[in-house]
Amino acid sequence: MSAVVPTAPEQPAGEMENQTKPPDPRPDAPPEYNSHFVPGPPGTAVPPPAGYSGGLPMGYYSPQQPSTFPLYQPVGGTHPVQYQPGKYPVPNQPVPITWMPGPTPMANCPPGLEYLVQLDNIHVLQHFEPLEMMTRFETNNRYDIKNNSDQMVYMVTEDTDDFTRNAYRTLRPFVLRVTDCMGREIMTMQRPFRCTCCCFCCPSARQELEVQCPPGITIGFVAEHWNLCRAVYSIQNEKKENVMRVRGPCSTYGCGSDSVFEVKSLDGVSNIGSIIRKWNGLLSAMADADHFDIHFPLDLDVKMKAMIFGACFLIDFMYFERSPPQRSR
Repeated sequence: MSAVVPTAPEQPAGEMENQTKPPDPRPDAPPEYNSHFVPGPPGTAVPPPAGYSGGLPMGYYSPQQPSTFPLYQPVGGTHPVQYQPGKYPVPNQPVPITWMPGPTPMANCPPGLEYLVQLDNIHVLQHFEPLEMMTRFETNNRYDIKNNSDQMVYMVTEDTDDFTRNAYRTLRPFVLRVTDCMGREIMTMQRPFRCTCCCFCCPSARQELEVQCPPGITIGFVAEHWNLCRAVYSIQNEKKENVMRVRGPCSTYGCGSDSVFEVKSLDGVSNIGSIIRKWNGLLSAMADADHFDIHFPLDLDVKMKAMIFGACFLIDFMYFERSPPQRSR
């Protein structure tokens, strides 16, 4: 008598498939639909990074191509997702700076001043420091020097220690370093400390600026003259002989209008140039973000152009430099 082998009861085919296939944790795929978008040609292939034998996984970009923006690439769907070129720039990409083409060296011209030989107008743009207003901590001033084509000519950076800046504020002695497109220091401007507690007509209380080009070789001075109602300066050569005069407006704290400082001959008859502090609205009244326009004749001696350029910074520190307000105790 043969033994009867018990068998499991038969189940429907649908239930058998549910037991043999593991459950799919992925959600149901979205239904396919026809899009009006026409896919473009495929992009260039990105080589795999060094040390990786296979291709790049989906959704990754190559570190060898910094211009490639890491966008997510979906694995499903019929049509690839495409983006308009230039709409999504590279993050943290610095803004390119356009420099003025470097001129050839010239005879009887200090190195680095060849740019000024070709110019009769330059713009001095001070950097705006928002942290200075929020923290009340005086920082080093920085300026961009540009021509009429918005090309960078020089960069000016203040080199003063933290204690001197925050202790003396607008009366502080300073050193300004002028660099060109190669990062070379082509000019240095120094302002010594002058005690203002003396009589205002005392020569030791008058402000002065020394201009060196190249650094270490003095080409002239900008000296303040006492005047009852307006700003008056004299531009001097390396022997401290007066060459030109700068005459400011009666009110240098003009609100709503430009402040014009005229550069004249010693007799006051000929008008040589001007230093104009542009009014920039509330930014001029509340923050250190000054904008100066400097005009001089194209055929003026290049050293005198550099001296008018240096006078602009002494005027800025004396009349338009605003220190952060101090907390009252």
